[in-house]
Amino acid sequence: MELLQDVRLVPAFVDGGISCYRLEGDQFVNRYYVVSEAATRRLLFKPEVVGYEVYTCLLDATTRMMRHFYHKKMISSANILSILRGALNYPLEESCYREGIPIHDISFLSSERIFHYDEIAGLEIKYSKLAMVPDSTLMIGDIIATGDTLVHCLQYVIEKYREHDAKLRNILFFTIGGNRGIEIMERLTRQIREFWPEFEGFIAVYYEGIFSTYQDKGLAGIQVPDVDFYWSEGILAPEYRYEALQKLEILFEKCVIYDGGARRYEIADHVKEVLEYWEGILERADRIDLLEFAKERLGHSLPMSMEEWRKQNHYDEIDDATVEKLYLQEWEYVKALEGKSLADIAQRRIDEITAALKQYIIV
Repeated sequence: MELLQDVRLVPAFVDGGISCYRLEGDQFVNRYYVVSEAATRRLLFKPEVVGYEVYTCLLDATTRMMRHFYHKKMISSANILSILRGALNYPLEESCYREGIPIHDISFLSSERIFHYDEIAGLEIKYSKLAMVPDSTLMIGDIIATGDTLVHCLQYVIEKYREHDAKLRNILFFTIGGNRGIEIMERLTRQIREFWPEFEGFIAVYYEGIFSTYQDKGLAGIQVPDVDFYWSEGILAPEYRYEALQKLEILFEKCVIYDGGARRYEIADHVKEVLEYWEGILERADRIDLLEFAKERLGHSLPMSMEEWRKQNHYDEIDDATVEKLYLQEWEYVKALEGKSLADIAQRRIDEITAALKQYIIV
């Protein structure tokens, strides 16, 4: 993505096992952060994490970032907007409560897909309970893949604010999401400033990294375009990258964080989707080159120099020792794949997921 070509990931703070980074780029009108913590990494690595635990995995990192923004006076009176259902995974209300941040109101929107002959034809607001809080910080937690839902809902909210002659100070957005979100938020801020010149813009927090979405079915032939995340053209927290490459299978795991509603509220559907993915990998394993699959998921091929690797991963401001450790780790990971069987990896994951979540599987 051209917008992210010259961006640098810059350490902001480390506190109690929570690492925060900010994105620096001259072209940005908004502020973007990446936060990394053991529980959020576990959520992204393990589709076995379901139900209420999805919410709790995000709690500590969200609370720490709320504290940071509140102390920096970047949050005024808060109006939380829940875009149903995925937003209910994000602990914004509890994080505000823990940090003593006053919540003026909580709003709800339900943005649902419209189908025409089994194809998505658009989005429709089916339910709205919206509070207009003048000069407030609108807080949102949701997943960004294509960003269509975010744009649709924000256009609706902003129109209602303008009808009531009210203005927003800024928008605080927490997301597990892809890089399209940045492009969308940059565009929205410029549009909003045409009628609210004093609008401060978005403050966006990405958990563990800014990913990208497949635009085709991928090497395996079963990825879902505009839904499944992977690392190509992404900007990842060093801690996330280091821990992900500790185990062979994590890099190849299906992105099952997209439908946050199913992962928490229709767990049997979530389990079925996970198992269907690994069963599909197992069925195709003899036709998939494991090393090529790894390169696709990583988003680049080795060999390349450490400086080239550093620049490609936006680690110019990360200390030399960390960069060298991650670079060498990736070399070792790729070498460790030699002689390994993708079929064995897939079968092991099928057995592990079935054992862990068999109470949710409908036979």
